[in-house]
Amino acid sequence: MQTDQLIRRARGQQLADMLRRSAGRFPDKVALVFRDRTDTFVQLDAAVNRAANALSARGVVKGDRVAVFTHNNRTFVVLRYALARLGAVTTPVNFMLTAPDVAYIMDHSGAKMMIAEDALCETADAALSEIGQPDMPRFAIPHAGVTPPEGWLPVSDILDHDDASEVWHDVHADDPIQMMYTSGTESRPKGALLTSGALYAQYSSCIIDGEMGEDAVSLHCLPLFHCAQLDCFLSPDLYLGVTSILHDKADPAEMLEAIERHGVTKLFCPPTIWIALLRHPDFDKRDLSSLSQGYYGASIMPTAVIEELSERLPNMRLFNFYGQTEMAPLATILKPHDQLRKLGSAGRPSLNVETRVVDDDDNPVPVGEVGEIVHRSPHLITEYYNDPDKTAEAFRNGWFHSGDLGRFDEDGYLYVVDRKKDMIKTGGENVASREVEEAIFRHPDVAEVAVFGVPHPKWIEAVTAVVVPKAGKDVTPEVLMEYCREALAHFKAPKHVEVTDALPKNASGKILKRDLRITYAQIYADE
Repeated sequence: MQTDQLIRRARGQQLADMLRRSAGRFPDKVALVFRDRTDTFVQLDAAVNRAANALSARGVVKGDRVAVFTHNNRTFVVLRYALARLGAVTTPVNFMLTAPDVAYIMDHSGAKMMIAEDALCETADAALSEIGQPDMPRFAIPHAGVTPPEGWLPVSDILDHDDASEVWHDVHADDPIQMMYTSGTESRPKGALLTSGALYAQYSSCIIDGEMGEDAVSLHCLPLFHCAQLDCFLSPDLYLGVTSILHDKADPAEMLEAIERHGVTKLFCPPTIWIALLRHPDFDKRDLSSLSQGYYGASIMPTAVIEELSERLPNMRLFNFYGQTEMAPLATILKPHDQLRKLGSAGRPSLNVETRVVDDDDNPVPVGEVGEIVHRSPHLITEYYNDPDKTAEAFRNGWFHSGDLGRFDEDGYLYVVDRKKDMIKTGGENVASREVEEAIFRHPDVAEVAVFGVPHPKWIEAVTAVVVPKAGKDVTPEVLMEYCREALAHFKAPKHVEVTDALPKNASGKILKRDLRITYAQIYADE
């Protein structure tokens, strides 16, 4: 090795170094529990070395994109850190996607290898055939107990490799290490390219402002293909030396049982999952007293739910993490002492973030005025992969443009008003869908709600709401519309309310308003 490489190795602060250091600090401490498998930190570190050596032997090199298409499992965790040790780019794929969607990501990313769980291998095969790469190297993870199609090698060929020696590759802080595809709730997903340096800066913000410590026991149930669970919680926990309990899905009954059984102290859920936990009949039957830190994100928590959590889990300190994939994903944090004092706020910029609210010319707007939320931070992506135009647009004038609308109050707390694309323009007035959702959610019979704009021959767009009632409640559209007319200005009240059993969501718990706009696009056509 050259002297400069030896110096970089000695000074290493890459994703690949994180788990090795935790193994040195806490060799015999439990690092990860998944199903009936428990790994200490030293065992997990050795498993990562074996996988890295196996992948290297199969030709994976620095800069290669490797797609991982699976629900949460131990294998995902091992592969993520093994690829980092080679300087390869982990490219998680949403397990809910159809073959054409997977084909788009595989083609766009230029992935060299596919590793998929057994139940998803047929979808992966269809995607690879669509892009003309049916013989791409591919490995099957035994997750669902399904026999994979012909041509899939067992992932044990990687995990059970006989060489567990330490792996080091000359990876720089600004080398790409992870590519997350944006959720695509409004348009085609974009490849958000992140570096080790960005991730470490983000972990520091999460740990310090999220008041995380090594003595926690964390439950991880949201998908690891999304950066919220992976990079705000699991990765900082492995960095700190926390014991992590991993589930493959967010099942409320299983989550409540795990909190009691493992003495879980820390839990992240989007608002939809917190609501599902509160409504589950086991909530008051389980001992949840160990739970001392709760986190939410993905969307703003309805104020009624914050108040209910405060009442029913009085010992749990609640944090709001606001951000997006491109921020790796943390931007601002609302801390426990502000949850009720600053209801509805996304908090203040986290440790390594600057945030402004600007007008259409990128000038800061006065306190209280609504504008677009923009950020500067080492957390940020380096680019949208293979999309220089969208990259340039997002980073114009040296700030990252989030696409969210918000305002600051006089104390410097950020309030997210809406997505720019979710702002409803009706009869010449702007209506924030979030404000209408908050009003509807205050109705005692409402469990979930989504508000969006639909084309209207007179109003251009009409405020429209789709509501899921609480279990056992029989609320009608007429009752809800009257409720809204009393609670909101007339132009903000929905012109149409639909009551349904469930809202469409992606695997991260975000409501898919795009799907709702398509479903209800013609409801005003005859007016």
